[in-house]
Amino acid sequence: MHIIPMHLFPMFCKSVLVTFVATCLFGFFVNAQEAGKMKFGKISKEEFNLKSFEKDTGAHAVVIAEIGSSSFESDGRELQLVYKVHRRIKIIDKNAYGLATVRIQLYREGLNEEKVRNLKAISYNLENGDITETKMDSKSIFTDKQDKNWTMKKFTLPAVKEGTIFEYTYTVVSPYFRYLRSWEFQGPYPILWSEYSAAILEYFDYMLIPQGYDTYAVKSKESSRSTFTFRVESQGATGPSQTATATPGVTTYKWAMKDVPAIKNEDYITTLDNYVNKVEFQLSSINWPGRERKPVRNTWSGLMTDLLKDEDYGEQLSNNNGFLGDIVDELTKDTKTNREKAEKIYSWVRDNFTNEDYSGLWIRKSLKSIFNARKGGIAEINLLLVAMLKRAKLEAYPVILSTRDNGYVFSYYPLLNRFNYTIAGLNLGDEFVNLDATDPLLGFGKLPAACYNGEARIVNDVATPLMLSADSLKEQKFTSVMIGKVENGEITGTFQQRPTYFESYDIRQQVKAKNQDEYFKKIQKSYTGDITLENTTIDDLKKLESSVLVKYDFKMGVDEQNLMYLNPLLGEANKRNIFKAAERKFPVEMPAVFDEVYSFNMDVPEGYVVDELPKSSMAKYNGEEGLFQYLIRQEENHIQLRCRVKLSKAGFTPEEYPSLREFFDLVVKKQAEQIVFKKKK
Repeated sequence: MHIIPMHLFPMFCKSVLVTFVATCLFGFFVNAQEAGKMKFGKISKEEFNLKSFEKDTGAHAVVIAEIGSSSFESDGRELQLVYKVHRRIKIIDKNAYGLATVRIQLYREGLNEEKVRNLKAISYNLENGDITETKMDSKSIFTDKQDKNWTMKKFTLPAVKEGTIFEYTYTVVSPYFRYLRSWEFQGPYPILWSEYSAAILEYFDYMLIPQGYDTYAVKSKESSRSTFTFRVESQGATGPSQTATATPGVTTYKWAMKDVPAIKNEDYITTLDNYVNKVEFQLSSINWPGRERKPVRNTWSGLMTDLLKDEDYGEQLSNNNGFLGDIVDELTKDTKTNREKAEKIYSWVRDNFTNEDYSGLWIRKSLKSIFNARKGGIAEINLLLVAMLKRAKLEAYPVILSTRDNGYVFSYYPLLNRFNYTIAGLNLGDEFVNLDATDPLLGFGKLPAACYNGEARIVNDVATPLMLSADSLKEQKFTSVMIGKVENGEITGTFQQRPTYFESYDIRQQVKAKNQDEYFKKIQKSYTGDITLENTTIDDLKKLESSVLVKYDFKMGVDEQNLMYLNPLLGEANKRNIFKAAERKFPVEMPAVFDEVYSFNMDVPEGYVVDELPKSSMAKYNGEEGLFQYLIRQEENHIQLRCRVKLSKAGFTPEEYPSLREFFDLVVKKQAEQIVFKKKK
């Protein structure tokens, strides 16, 4: 990734001071007028009275107050972006000790780098009625180099135990105006007061990207002007430096939230990062006095142009890559169509390269090094696949996307840091095929379910959008059960199932890790009661483009009393509602749409009659968005059931949640019903 060099920017700016506002409950409330009294190193005994958070009494820690600010300053020579943090935290119990280790990520490029200054940290403990302070020693600060561009500054607070209050403050000085830092007002622990301000000069245009469901206690925007002084070197070799001043306009944005509950995960959600209360910034243009407005990568096509030229990404594809010639020619020599060529190349890469399991967009080695080593990260292997497809004269492109756990990509904001995954895209004329060669169990044209997270982008001149939504991922399952005779206290039957593709993927993983026998032992244990499995087989394990076929015969013990009970769905019934919570704050985001069909056939056991048969039922959810069918009938001595559960969309709003939960309540209750057989007299 390339950042605009610092020396290209004129030297204007000044820092904007920010007022700390803290709201603390339980006897030490600090109102907005008293906010200025909250100083680093000044703590009261009343703050130790905080034992829990009213809205979350089980919280392991409480953030008493946190404040951040971003502003521009000048060191008298160059412009700098200054980010300040001050945070105070109360540890309730040992489960939150991890908060005492703080990490600060820093960027560098060439000789320019972000630096941490004014780092201070203190732990406070109440002992025998007195507050004791333990200051952090400089030996507790470490720097970890992650790669050529990123380092991590890490420090750990001392003397932390249950009941400790600690605070820390630091400043990050950055030459990279593109990285105006975001701020999260919510996290895994309750926060009594969280505030952030950003003072932006008229020379910069930033897009503000707010997110979250909760309202702000403070939300303001103020305009002002500030005067800055700079030293300007004389044009002559020996002349003295001169002083110049500038008075730009400054717009200061301020946001604050109070009594913010911890954000907690819910089932069927992509990532909480999509819903946490936060504000982000994207530099869109620079407006120096007397010059034309200069856009800064504020279009998708501009972003892709840079990406295609980047030496750690697209530049690798512009090379001839002659070292690939022999293997590509060998793989494609007997093929007749472009699809056959692509399938041969894809299978070879998938089967011969080891995924080192690190994602991200950037590659760490040259394609030739990756080719020779037969291993690499996700971007490296898939970029090599693109290079081989192009070498075979196929129309192939990298495609960048954000996985479900990484958060959404917004169409209106060309933010490269939103993406974390690269796949290969192949245009075959009549279809566009998405490929991921990093998983040995994925078939041609198949992607991990995590990749279906909305809009992706083809890395070409126009950044063609590509929709990979969960709604487009259709998972189907078909199950058939035939019950035979009841003899000697046993029911015999046959089971056959074509699971969904991703259920089949899981089965392939289990069989690969162990064997088929172990898989069927797990199936046997999933049944309640006495059951044995025979003639077990799994077909199509190696046909990676399709689902597997699971087959077995079974014998199941029954109690041949006057009344005999049988659930016709056997182990395939939904035993509990997948939506447990009575209320939900966030949308429901299923990984795919699904359609599950179950059929059941049996003859009434000899010597019995049907005493009770469940009634047929059918329900639709919100028109055509969901369907539940439970169609059962008895014709003479034969019982037949067809049960179907279908959702036609994957995403549901919080407002739809109660009715969705009610729909699945109906499914669970109906599928729990049993056929009752009664002995003939």
